Parts: sequence; structure tokens; C-alpha cells
Amino acid sequence: MSPAPSTEPAQTARRGRPGYDRGQVLEIAVALFNEQGYDATSVSDLAARLGLTKSALYHHFDSKEQLLALALDEALDGLEGVLDEPEAVRGSEVERLGAVLRGAVRVLVDKLPYVTLLLRVRGNSAVERAALERRRAFDHRVAGLVAQAQQAGQVRADVDDAVATRLIFGMVNSIVEWYRPGGPVDRERLAHDVVAVALDGMRTR
Repeated sequence: MSPAPSTEPAQTARRGRPGYDRGQVLEIAVALFNEQGYDATSVSDLAARLGLTKSALYHHFDSKEQLLALALDEALDGLEGVLDEPEAVRGSEVERLGAVLRGAVRVLVDKLPYVTLLLRVRGNSAVERAALERRRAFDHRVAGLVAQAQQAGQVRADVDDAVATRLIFGMVNSIVEWYRPGGPVDRERLAHDVVAVALDGMRTR
């Protein structure tokens, strides 16, 4: 009888390779950044949380900053995508605005850790400044929708469009501080409630 094949090569390869894929590493990194702050989190902290060596971590990502950039892209890509969804580009101006707000809430819920991280960046690096610029561009496009709805007589014209946008997204962004997935209010009900509160106060009477 021939000897059973040795499992040593496979075991050696398994020990020598990270046990996470890129998505899992990014998810855990984002959780740690939110927990103790991006600036206060070192590569050693990430490696320890993952149970990896730093060299194994670098197998997936070049730097901590690359992790931050990918995490912020995840949040921003979702928010920017809302503006191009079919419901956001057809119908009346106020209907389009409502669709954008509902979409933004859904992105926030679906990508809660990533949006939380986005809302905490302060422009301390080129990556953060680029993210903030994209956020401003997103806000500018939403303010444009508010202005169009005002011009169409569908929402109040006595509130500045940029101020209205800031107030609306102040409410939307506050969700990251208290919303917990799996709670009594699901994603769709939350999106409905935000639109009802935001737009009912802005509609012309």
C-alpha cells in the first residue's frame, strides 16, 4: 500500500497566507477606525485585531491610507449612485428629491460603518480632502434639486436651497449615531419617515 499523501505542503501554505479576503480585512479595519479613530489606529493595531502579522496584512493592502481610501469610496460611490437611479432622474422635481433622500437613507443603512467613517473625516490627509470634496459635490447636486423644486413651486422658496440641504442631511446623517440594524424600524420605514419629515415641512401650502 502506498503511503498517504502528505498534508504538510498544504498546511505550510495555509499558515503562510492570510486567512481573510480583501473585503473582510476592509470591513474589520473600518470597524476599528470607527472604534478608536483613524489617526489613532496603527497598522500594528489592525494586524492585532485581525490576528495577522503586519506582513500578512500588507499581502492585501499597501498601507493604512489605502484602506481608508477604499472605505470612503465605498460610502461615496453608494451616495453618488443614488443621484443616477431611475427614480432620481424622472418625475417631478419634488418626487426626484424624495427619491434621492430615500436612496441616501438606504445607502446609510446598508453601508452604515462606511458612511459613519466618512462623516468623521476632517481633511487631515489628501485622501480625506478628496473625500470631503466629493461630499461637497454631492451636497451641491442635492441643493440643485431643491432649487429646481423651489422654481417649480413645489417646495417653499423662503428657505435657502443650500441651507435646506444642510438641514435635511443633518437629520439624515444623525442616523449613524442611533440607528441599529435589526431594530424595530427597518430600512424602508426609516426612509419613508425621513422623507415625510423633511419634505412635509418644505412643501408649499
